[in-house]
Amino acid sequence: MSPAIRTAEIADLEPLKALVESAYRGESARAGWSHEADLLGGERITRDDLSAMLAAPDQRVLVAEREGALIGCVAVHGPAQPGGPAYIGMLAVAPGVQAGGLGRHLLSAAEQCARDRFNARTAEMTVISVREPLIAYYQRRGYAVTGERRPFPNPAITHLEMVVLARAI
Repeated sequence: MSPAIRTAEIADLEPLKALVESAYRGESARAGWSHEADLLGGERITRDDLSAMLAAPDQRVLVAEREGALIGCVAVHGPAQPGGPAYIGMLAVAPGVQAGGLGRHLLSAAEQCARDRFNARTAEMTVISVREPLIAYYQRRGYAVTGERRPFPNPAITHLEMVVLARAI
C-alpha cells in the first residue's frame, strides 16, 4: 500500500530538507540508486529556497509520509505562461525505500497536481545529462528527451548540463 501524499507545509521544512539532502547528496544518498553524490557535493537546496517554494502560490511540494516520517517528495511549478508546461522537479525518495514504486506514485501525483491545480496539459523536467539511468527511468514513465539542453542551474558548475524531458499529462 502506497503512503498518503499531501501538500507540504512550512512545518515540514526541516524534515523535508533532510529528506532531499539524504536522497541526493553525501554518503546516505549512496544507499539509493538515483543520487548525485558522485557528481556534486554541498547542499542540494537551501532552507531559504525551500521555504520560498513552500510559500509560492504557483508551486506545490508534495510529500509522502510513513509513520510520521517524510519518505518522499516532489515539486510542481505551474506554467510560466498560460498553455505552457508545468515543471516537475526535486523528486526524492529516501534511499532506504527506493525501488519500491514510491517515485512512480509521487510522479503521478505531481502530474495530477499540474493538471488539477495549474491547468497544465504538459509537464517538463530537467535531468543532469550524464545521469543516464535516471533519464531512462523517466522515459519508462512516458517522458521523452526533447533535444533541448540547458545550462546547469549553478553557473559556477560548467562541466554539467541539463537534458529536458517532457510529456503530455
